[in-house]
Amino acid sequence: MFKKLDLHGIHCIAPVPGSRSPAWYWGSDFASGDLYEAEELFRGGHPVRGNRLVFVRYPEGRVVEPIAGREGRYFGRPCFDGGRLYILLADFPGGRIEIHRYDDGTGQTDLLAAIPLDQVPDCYNLLLFGSPLLLTRQGNDGKFQLLWPDRSEFPLEDSGAFLGRGEDGRLYFSRWFEEPDGSDYREEVVVRRYPAGEVLEVIPGTLWEMPDGQQWILQ
Repeated sequence: MFKKLDLHGIHCIAPVPGSRSPAWYWGSDFASGDLYEAEELFRGGHPVRGNRLVFVRYPEGRVVEPIAGREGRYFGRPCFDGGRLYILLADFPGGRIEIHRYDDGTGQTDLLAAIPLDQVPDCYNLLLFGSPLLLTRQGNDGKFQLLWPDRSEFPLEDSGAFLGRGEDGRLYFSRWFEEPDGSDYREEVVVRRYPAGEVLEVIPGTLWEMPDGQQWILQ
């Protein structure tokens, strides 16, 4: 038996980062590409067709759309933290990046934070992470930035990627190494101090999050 969901043209959904059983999925129509591509259109003087952002509750298949899309405003990837959905929204004409909080229990959506767009070099890899909630950016300039709630910036290798902030308050990154001839490949978990980013520990292996939220390092 098939379950049919009318998402009005959105044909792909993915798990909301941080959400577990019962789970939330999210989908977008990407009307003007991804968030960075929409920003490029706006900066180039072109109109930005606002995208739509929907959430689907699994397993019942209930669909919610907390904020209606409109021209000039564009959604990024959401996240889930502390029982609520968090929505990343760039208001290009308004010159700010907004973080909204949706409480499914009450159906209420609140504006949690607004960051001036001119404080962010661009929207490339502009992402929300949960536990606790962070807004981060990892651009093509060799830097990692914490943008909210605290601000910090430090160098990061091209092969480095942010994994999230642990319950211990520290920042966790992955880092990989590969020989040009393909003879060797390995990964490390780099633990950094929050928020300044000093390296505290380097652990050989790959960090893997299990369905119940446990974090395993595979060596």
